[in-house]
Amino acid sequence: MRILTHPLFGSLRKERITFTFNEVNYEAIEGESIAAALLANNIRTIRYSEKLNMPRGIYCGIGNCYECRATVNGQRSVRTCITNVEEHMQIHTQGQENS
Repeated sequence: MRILTHPLFGSLRKERITFTFNEVNYEAIEGESIAAALLANNIRTIRYSEKLNMPRGIYCGIGNCYECRATVNGQRSVRTCITNVEEHMQIHTQGQENS
């Protein structure tokens, strides 16, 4: 699910790091957004809506819509599409049982 070689930029391979999403360890590539790392690991639901508890994930991908919010290292409502994943980062779904 990742582009590792680009016709203009060449190799996009970087160091691999680990992070935790809902207490499960996953692998990411250094420099990618949390949202991209979650998508690459087949995770589509990042939070649940406040009123109806409906699953929410990436919508705009540029930080305008706030649909991709998660709790990151204890801080609520971090926009995962504009926040880079870091080594040993702890990420949790917002809403439902994790509110």
